[in-house]
Amino acid sequence: MKLNHKTFGDSNNQVLIILHGLLGSLNNWQTLAKHFVDAGLYVITVDQRNHGKSPHSDEWSYELMAQDLKNIIDSQQLASPIILGHSMGGKTVMRFAQDYPTIAKKIIVADISPRQYGLHHQSILKGLNEIDVKNIKSRKEADEVLSKYVNGVGERQFLLQNLERATKGFNWKMNLDIITKNISIIGEAQIPDSTISTPILFIRGGNSGYIATEDEMIISQYFNQSAIKTIPDAGHWLHAEQPKVFFDMVINFIKD
Repeated sequence: MKLNHKTFGDSNNQVLIILHGLLGSLNNWQTLAKHFVDAGLYVITVDQRNHGKSPHSDEWSYELMAQDLKNIIDSQQLASPIILGHSMGGKTVMRFAQDYPTIAKKIIVADISPRQYGLHHQSILKGLNEIDVKNIKSRKEADEVLSKYVNGVGERQFLLQNLERATKGFNWKMNLDIITKNISIIGEAQIPDSTISTPILFIRGGNSGYIATEDEMIISQYFNQSAIKTIPDAGHWLHAEQPKVFFDMVINFIKD
């Protein structure tokens, strides 16, 4: 599958590919992408399948998302890219490292572990599906519906970035039907069949439980060149909540 993506900076520089999380898009990373360019990197932000402006497909798995990433690297003849993935994107990158172990120079995983996660997006998905996108007149109407299911204003604004104007009402950019039907895929474990030797940095939010203490043993067991760093006063959206600290951690790891 050919994914929608954007490029920033000089293609002669070290490549950094960035993958968003569930219900996100490449637009979530635009500001940080520009900062990474200022630090001397060539940045490619990607809409994963069924998200953003990338194609919709009934087929959706981490294996396929890793293949999609490989297609971008091959089509642009990218040598030794560094790959950063947040949440779902982090699991895609871990699967990529398993299936294509010689390609990535370094990997950064933002606030996700290789372990299995239980279902915990049902309220969000119920709220999104309650929005009558063809008949609403404004994003404010959509927000009023979603507020019954999602309390946080910032989280609702993030989710409603997936709306786009249509001839009548709005459309979802993402493939909400497939995401809703197959949400269990997102929580699947991505534990490698063998040890991964690619240098990999796991960054977790200090207020997030996505990388718990018990995950540290799993990470060190399967990723033998891994490090785990914590950003205090940050939750799951650590790159948005503490962008300067996150940026510095990534750059220090890349340049080490």
